[in-house]
Amino acid sequence: MDICPKCGLPLHACVCTEIAREQQEIEVRTENRRFGKITTIVAGIKEPEIWEIAKKLKSKLACGGTVKNKAIELQGEHKNKVKTLLVEMGFDENKIKN
Repeated sequence: MDICPKCGLPLHACVCTEIAREQQEIEVRTENRRFGKITTIVAGIKEPEIWEIAKKLKSKLACGGTVKNKAIELQGEHKNKVKTLLVEMGFDENKIKN
C-alpha cells in the first residue's frame, strides 16, 4: 500500500491535492495583443498541475493556448467561462479574481 509523503494517508484517501487547490489564489484577466487579438491569462496556479489544467481548459473551450511565465495563456475571450470551469475542477470560487 502506497502512502502519501505529505499527509501520511494512503494514496487512495489522500486529500493533499484538493486542499492545495482550495488554497490557491487565481487571477483571470484578458489582454489585448498585436493586431487586436484578445488573450485570456490565468495566473496563480501552482507548477505541478498547471500543464494538466491548461490541457483541460484548452479542450473544454476549444481554443489554443500555452503555459508561459507560470501562467496559462488562452487564445480568445474566455474570462467568465474559465472561472466556472475552474470551480468545476475543485478550485475555490472566492479565491478566483476576475
